[in-house]
Amino acid sequence: MSDAKTRAGFVALIGEPNAGKSTLTNHMVGAKVSIVTHKVQTTRARIRGVAIEGDAQIVFVDTPGLFQPRRRLDRAMVAAAWGGASDADVIVLLVEAHRGVTEGVQRILEGLEEIGKGRTVALAINKIDRVQSEVLLALTKDLNERYNFAETFMISAEKGHGVKDLRKWLADRLPEGPWLYPEDQIADLPMRMIAAEMTREKLTLRLHQELPYQLTVETENWEERKDGSARVDQIIYVARDGHKGIILGKRGETIKAVSQSARAELEEFMGRKIHLFLQVKVRPNWLEEKERYSEMGLDFRDGNK
Repeated sequence: MSDAKTRAGFVALIGEPNAGKSTLTNHMVGAKVSIVTHKVQTTRARIRGVAIEGDAQIVFVDTPGLFQPRRRLDRAMVAAAWGGASDADVIVLLVEAHRGVTEGVQRILEGLEEIGKGRTVALAINKIDRVQSEVLLALTKDLNERYNFAETFMISAEKGHGVKDLRKWLADRLPEGPWLYPEDQIADLPMRMIAAEMTREKLTLRLHQELPYQLTVETENWEERKDGSARVDQIIYVARDGHKGIILGKRGETIKAVSQSARAELEEFMGRKIHLFLQVKVRPNWLEEKERYSEMGLDFRDGNK
């Protein structure tokens, strides 16, 4: 392929927590590169998934959900989200059909007045299967009156409805130029970070209430073995002793189930045998430690008030 015929660029998916950004990223890429749970605020870093559409390479930036930040981690996540949007060639705002124009959506629209200047901004109304067509039409009209979107798409990221049309439209709007990544690469996160995200997803799905937001997972060691397998050692950092007990579970059942589930997904993703070992450590102030933010792909300074 000659450079003149190819296109490549960044597409930032923004929206409130749980709007479906991670699900859409994974559907567009055709593989799981982003953490998907029923809980909000689970995506922490700007996760990049790479998709091919014809002669175009689309680099999807799945940003953390935009919300009212309360803690340092929250502020760093919101800064990462707006940073992802400001660096992108095209921005797609995801809005949940059944929730409509919430206070959070209104705040994002206000932010787009500045960030969206000189950029192509599209609207994707997600989870369309949850509402009647007249509600969709009214919401489309309302949102387009509030902001001048280049195009509006009605999609179901989970079921794949409308996703192909959106991907093709995005591909046509990227700048001409050489591809940014090798053809077979689907994400630009290091494998260590993808592995840590997989384990954190399993913890988030298994645990309840606030605990998932009080923990982080880091891949401490990755050892390639002669037989083609790999040994992966990970640390789960929690803020309190009580949290450690919850993660370990009765007779270690919880940590064992999480380890088995994460290992199975990692093996499927990599297509080879993985030996996964998890440790739980209590670090009361991990939310204030610069190193933890670097491991998550966030800027510690963005958490300053």
